[in-house]
Amino acid sequence: MAKSMNLNSAAGLQGMLKDGHKSYEGVQGAVMRNIEAGKAIAAMVRTSLGPNGMNKLVVNHLEKIIVTSDCATIMSELEVQHPAAKMLVLACEMQQSEYGDNTNFVLSFAGELLKLAEDMVKNGLHTTEIIAGYQKAYEKTLEILPSLVVKTVENVRDAADMKVAIKSVISTKQYGYEDLLSELVVKACQTTFNPSATRPKLNLDSVRIAKLRGGSLNQSHVVKGMVILRDAEGQVKKAENAKVIVFGCGIEATTTEAKGTVLLKNASELLNYNKSEEKKMEEIVEGIASCGAKVVIANGSISEMALHYLDKFGIMVVKIQSKFELRRICGALGATAVIRLGACTPEEMGEVSCMEVKEIAGRKIILLNQILDEDTSVATVVVRASTESVINDVERALDDGIQSVKTLCQDGRLLPGAGAVELELSKRIKKIADEDKTLDQYGLRKFAEAFDVVPRTLAENSGCDPTSMMHTLHASHEADNTETIGFNLDTVGPSDAVAMQVFDVYATKVNALRLAVDAALTVLKVDQIVMSKPAGGPKPRKGAQDE
Repeated sequence: MAKSMNLNSAAGLQGMLKDGHKSYEGVQGAVMRNIEAGKAIAAMVRTSLGPNGMNKLVVNHLEKIIVTSDCATIMSELEVQHPAAKMLVLACEMQQSEYGDNTNFVLSFAGELLKLAEDMVKNGLHTTEIIAGYQKAYEKTLEILPSLVVKTVENVRDAADMKVAIKSVISTKQYGYEDLLSELVVKACQTTFNPSATRPKLNLDSVRIAKLRGGSLNQSHVVKGMVILRDAEGQVKKAENAKVIVFGCGIEATTTEAKGTVLLKNASELLNYNKSEEKKMEEIVEGIASCGAKVVIANGSISEMALHYLDKFGIMVVKIQSKFELRRICGALGATAVIRLGACTPEEMGEVSCMEVKEIAGRKIILLNQILDEDTSVATVVVRASTESVINDVERALDDGIQSVKTLCQDGRLLPGAGAVELELSKRIKKIADEDKTLDQYGLRKFAEAFDVVPRTLAENSGCDPTSMMHTLHASHEADNTETIGFNLDTVGPSDAVAMQVFDVYATKVNALRLAVDAALTVLKVDQIVMSKPAGGPKPRKGAQDE
């Protein structure tokens, strides 16, 4: 204790902390290092922004190859070490979990704010003044955004309106297939809506995605019910308009807890040994058949004896390993899982329009189909594609689309897309900066410049000269009533985003802005980094690893 109380004042922080720590402070040591890290992580994913964005090929620590342009997936697979860059990654992950879309915007915009803050720091502005300017600009942005809303989805049951609203979300990941995929997403989501609710809410767990390799993307379809990726157990492979019993246990004879010894004295006792067990099992299966059930679903093992009697009475048998999947099946059938073997009451049983085993691309699956939407609370999108990486990328696009439908159920407002919102915000914030006489004007002006990252990147990824295109786009916003002018990928020039039917979901954009600004300001507020020595022993030498 006495030794630890001795402080070598000449050594400063070095003499106070344990050996092996690292410390960076000041403008060059901490602020600039953090800004560089933020710029680097943003530059990495910026080329993946928009429908013409490039894919990244990531090989993770398990040597799994991921090919995608989805920012959240790229960031989750990279093991980012730098603490400042990690803050931006966490903001990106939060946007993905809450809204599903605009993850690339979070990183790109935060990175641009840090890049422009670097210029101001070099010009002698203090980080506190930069932060105050950015904060003021963000508050002004939130005041302006509601005035830029161009459309509101009033009825989420209107399939045409919903398709238009989520089409741009899907086109950023799967350009060219946005019409097909948006139709699948809307159909699946609307199947799960509560028929009695005026403004229904979407439960993300109710919309499932079944990936079947083989065929083409155009063969993808929606099943009003569930797809179970395994074969039926017995001989019966199809049941129509059937009553279903769901057991939350296995179908087999119960075993005693205590060990017992059976003494057999002659051959007749040996022959009759199993008779009572067989008779009991037959009674159970006969009771199931007598209550009208044609399908039995079990959450456990099914004995050979039980399977024999179920086949004898013409009952289809399905085995489910996961209790979560069993819960979803109960929702799809309107059944209640029971934990006692035997006949069930009509309230506990579910119904299915058609349940059959099909073979798709050499794999046997069970389709659990309902004719009417109100008969099921679960829908499944069956995705077909040639390779595993394509299927996974389509799944990510569908996930983002489903998340957007959930957001639209809560807030149906839409903003013009294609960079139109960013161009208009840039114009209006610059006007506010010109009127401001305080030091905040520098932060306000740079915040307005940061919005240009979206239309500039869209133009750059489409093969245009970004400088001349940005000049053209800014000029197109100078006149009145030009708030909806954005960048057109097809004509490679300015065009009306509303006429192109390219929209951004209002709630998603606001949350993405909030996270990007929060992450950038948090990084700018750091003026010292202290890193303690990592736990654990020394790392093995490279030569030893190779051996």
